[in-house]
Amino acid sequence: MPFQKVQPEKLSAAVVRQIEKLILRGILRPGERLPSERELSDRLGVSRPSLRDALTELQGRGLLVSRAGSGVFVADVLGSAFSPALIQLFASDDEAVFDYLSFRRDLEGLAAERAARFASDADLEVIQAIFDKMTQAGDPGHSDDAAELDAQFHSAILEASHNVVMLHMMRSMFDMLRKGVFYNRQIMFRQHTTCEALLEQHRAINAALQDRDPLAARHAVETHLDYVKKALEEQIRANRNAEIAAQRLQHERNR
Repeated sequence: MPFQKVQPEKLSAAVVRQIEKLILRGILRPGERLPSERELSDRLGVSRPSLRDALTELQGRGLLVSRAGSGVFVADVLGSAFSPALIQLFASDDEAVFDYLSFRRDLEGLAAERAARFASDADLEVIQAIFDKMTQAGDPGHSDDAAELDAQFHSAILEASHNVVMLHMMRSMFDMLRKGVFYNRQIMFRQHTTCEALLEQHRAINAALQDRDPLAARHAVETHLDYVKKALEEQIRANRNAEIAAQRLQHERNR
């Protein structure tokens, strides 16, 4: 018979499994600081030696990192998704921008559809709360906070889809977007979109999710990203036209 005696589990192993799950599910985010040793041991109901053993093991696995004088943080587990050389190629190629948007359109549309089906009430409350903040934050082309809320809104939908592979893959993509790898979001917002149009698109996404309408949620996300694609096409065209005009002006000045 394939049965074995049950062995008592070390407390540190239980702590490891709990923190692993929180990271895997996206609840603990890269760069997030863990509570102090005293607070964390109290919350988990374990001794400090057991907690230290667990943290040491998680650091050895590369999931946590200790910073002298600052504490213990969730490691940048997203940073290895693409090599620096490939990221540089992404940043220098227009086609990569539109491939990225097509990828987002497909994956985020699916995530929104899943979120409308599988999100908990708490998930939808989070999405609603972020959208409410977006309505107060103003134009993402002129506000860092508004631009960040835009990213948080889309991330919350991914979290509500309850697919951990999709979540971590898309978080990696959003991280590169925040760093301006694919395009400068604020320049795009400022030059070729309006705050009202973007807000209405996000309102449609939020409404479909709150109504738990999978097809409407997917369509709203796809409509939004089609709009972003068109805005980027116009931005690229405008940049090229400006470059040509500058060359003509320089030529005239040198005649």
